[in-house]
Amino acid sequence: QVQLAESGGGLVQPGGSLRLSCAVSGSIANINAMAWFRQAPGKEREFVATLGWGPFIRSYADSVKGRFTISRDDAKNTVYLQMNSLKLEDTAVYYCAARGDRSGSYYQSPSYDYWGQGTQVTVSS
Repeated sequence: QVQLAESGGGLVQPGGSLRLSCAVSGSIANINAMAWFRQAPGKEREFVATLGWGPFIRSYADSVKGRFTISRDDAKNTVYLQMNSLKLEDTAVYYCAARGDRSGSYYQSPSYDYWGQGTQVTVSS
């Protein structure tokens, strides 16, 4: 089992920055990749960014490319999402997710086995 706990959400003005953290515990050796997803009110959960656990492959949704950066700190067992130049449409609950070595798209939420509780990000003036 893997446990995930997000933190770092909050209220920020358009153009501002936030850094989300996802603390990872449990069977970390079984993790193949991690990702951030988000869900806005009335919308489906959508992919934001993914990070391969072995080769450090990163991929981003087009809507956040160039503004968001996913990274990890192995010493702290933590994955981060640095969000810059935030826009109103970035408002959502952000979820951290992890998966083992399994089939399925890295960009689809059903392919992830473990989820955090989510952290609210609100971009508003």
